[in-house]
Amino acid sequence: MKDFVQTTVKCQDPGDGSADVIIELSDDVLERMGLQIADSLTIELIGGIIVLKPVRGADAQP
Repeated sequence: MKDFVQTTVKCQDPGDGSADVIIELSDDVLERMGLQIADSLTIELIGGIIVLKPVRGADAQP
């Protein structure tokens, strides 16, 4: 996994009242980040940039 992958995505509300956000990542971005479909990510705003990081380990939820 590379330390930094930059892309533009569209955030979608799943419409279930959960406050979750659905984003579609290209196959290339998934591969470069070491992600699979349905992996959980953390989201942070750092210096005006939205940063997504994979949730790894025992705390990961499907």
